Amino acid sequence: MQIAQTRDRLYEFINGEGEQDVCDEIPESACSLIPKNFTLNAINGLGTKLADQLASPGLVLAWFMDALGIPVSMIGYLNPVRRAAALLPQLFVSGQIRQMPVRKWFWVAGGAVFGLALLLMVPAAVLLPAFAAGIGIMVLLAAGSIGRGFSSVAYKEVLAKTIPQGSRGRLLAVRATAGGLLALLAGIFIKTQVGAGKSIMPYLLLIAAAGGLWMISLVPVVLVEEHPGATAGARDPFEETRSGIKLFKQHAGYRSYIFTRGILVSVELSLPFYALYVRQATGGGTGELGIFIIAASLSQLLSSPFWGLLSDRTSRWTLMLSALLAGLAGVFILLVNRIPIIADNPYVLALPVIIIGFAIAGVRLGRNVYLVDAAPADDRALYVALSNTIAGGLILLGGGLGFIADSFGIQILIGVLAALAFTGAISSWLLPEAQQMT
Repeated sequence: MQIAQTRDRLYEFINGEGEQDVCDEIPESACSLIPKNFTLNAINGLGTKLADQLASPGLVLAWFMDALGIPVSMIGYLNPVRRAAALLPQLFVSGQIRQMPVRKWFWVAGGAVFGLALLLMVPAAVLLPAFAAGIGIMVLLAAGSIGRGFSSVAYKEVLAKTIPQGSRGRLLAVRATAGGLLALLAGIFIKTQVGAGKSIMPYLLLIAAAGGLWMISLVPVVLVEEHPGATAGARDPFEETRSGIKLFKQHAGYRSYIFTRGILVSVELSLPFYALYVRQATGGGTGELGIFIIAASLSQLLSSPFWGLLSDRTSRWTLMLSALLAGLAGVFILLVNRIPIIADNPYVLALPVIIIGFAIAGVRLGRNVYLVDAAPADDRALYVALSNTIAGGLILLGGGLGFIADSFGIQILIGVLAALAFTGAISSWLLPEAQQMT
């Protein structure tokens, strides 16, 4: 009883309950369960967000593969493979999710696949030659991300069924903030205890810890109390595709959202290239990795409360400001490169990593809240799956950005990414507010 009371008070403190009827947006039968489900969802996020930092494709895996001698053109596909494999299949599974009255089990199954894939990366890296290990990591990342794609669609469905509008941005912020705080502590430990060596063992430990955290974090998902939802309108993948195309044609606001999200893919793909730039500039020891894990964690820790509150008011502005920050991060790093006395200083280079991390967090949180708030309840899974599938195709194409770095240098690529980010800011400004999308 004491735990439940503490949980309820914490929920009210975070959400300022009492100012609105929280049951307007979810079934009345689920109203009393909001604090419990909010807390369980947040606990899951604490573990998975920490895991995402410990085995980040944009930072840890990029540095790891660079240490193995893998070319930038392949490393550039880490984030595209991770994102595209998660997004592309979603249109084909959203109809299947619709058939299930309780959808959290898709969330659980997909998370288990992703956690297992991370754990299997460790023996792949130890037992295979370096280049083959790189291929193995890519294959496992793709397989695990397909499972994570199932989780993504199911998560948004469960979020909409169990958490009312006006609290969703705060929940996503709590998830990111708690995970970011733990990742910050992990980065400090790596910096102070691991040192500046270049052994691959620290990378292996980080990846194994991330896989284990994903598995453990599924326990609170199992405990989420999700009331059965409507199953009417279930469609096979071909019907789902036709329905998605119809939605795309019908709603100009939805087309604008997908166009904007397509441009902002450049922001989400940028971190590995920033990571490679700073690794090459600083020498790439494990101690330096600790600095940049701290930087990435700080960006998540500092940005999430701000983006969460802003997204609950206007997720469109969250997207716009995030894109502006991403462009400024690119400008900053190109300016620093022209000042020799600080061009290789890891603490100076940590600042653009914080800025780009701030921007990525805003783009991800903003687009999630925008679409969950904008999409009609009966077709929410289809709206999410169609936009994710289109974004997945664009992300896969974006993997070719690594060839720009190999051909013209990573500084030219950073300039291209900054230009795309500024374009995304303009496109976000032109979006309708979420409530007006359809």
